[in-house]
Amino acid sequence: LMKMQYSADIIRYKTMTNSELNATFSLEGLFTPDEVHLTYSDIDRGIVGSAVPAAKDLTLPVHKELAAAFFCERREVGIINIGGVGMVTCDGTSHELGKLDSLYVGRGTKDVSFTSASKTDPAKFYFVSYPAHTDYKTTFVPKEKANRLDLGAQSGCNKRVIYQLIRPGIVETCQIVMGVTLLEEGSVWNTFPPHTHKRRSEFYMYFDMAPETRVFHFMGEADNMRPLVLRNEQVALSPTWSMHCGVGTGAYGFIWSMGGENQEFDDMDHIAIDQLF
Repeated sequence: LMKMQYSADIIRYKTMTNSELNATFSLEGLFTPDEVHLTYSDIDRGIVGSAVPAAKDLTLPVHKELAAAFFCERREVGIINIGGVGMVTCDGTSHELGKLDSLYVGRGTKDVSFTSASKTDPAKFYFVSYPAHTDYKTTFVPKEKANRLDLGAQSGCNKRVIYQLIRPGIVETCQIVMGVTLLEEGSVWNTFPPHTHKRRSEFYMYFDMAPETRVFHFMGEADNMRPLVLRNEQVALSPTWSMHCGVGTGAYGFIWSMGGENQEFDDMDHIAIDQLF
């Protein structure tokens, strides 16, 4: 079963309660052992999914909602592992992914399966998919080969390391750009100052959070910010019109993925702090 999730527009979000915002702009229930979880969002027709092969291997299924013979018939997929060592096999070729390694799966790949090296420490594959206009090569990108950016400062509580894994110059893709942000000890703010990029949408998946911690993921407009209160391994869906930034009550990391008109990481419209009210 593929879940369908529809977003609200720039007008309706202003009157929504916290629970309504979360039901519309966030996802939960990922990373269930021995299941493939899929949610189709109307935001840029993105699909968010997870696969945790514990007691058995898993395959990427196709659903009638895609009207396709196989999942990647007209789609590309970006995969990042946040668990133990695992293998992703694409049309008979296996790729071993450790924690925070990534794999780009190109359009036209017919069979995609997931396996863990250990049943007691299974892989936890997180993936995002967008429509693709042509075929690009399936490519493995280990964390060590990512483009690393060290941003922020301890004085601003936003010192962080960004690993750009699936991006131009490393992997050729149709539209997906994907990577990981890890906050330094004592820093709590991410993507700060906030920004928008109307040419593309962005999905955030927060992970490595203690059970008692929360992330307040702010969305909306500069004069009408609304918080999504998120737990570990929840996803925030950020439409093109929404600003985004977040702050946590404890340590966390997040996987970000973008789809849309362009792939320029720095193509964003910053919002000055004094514009927030």
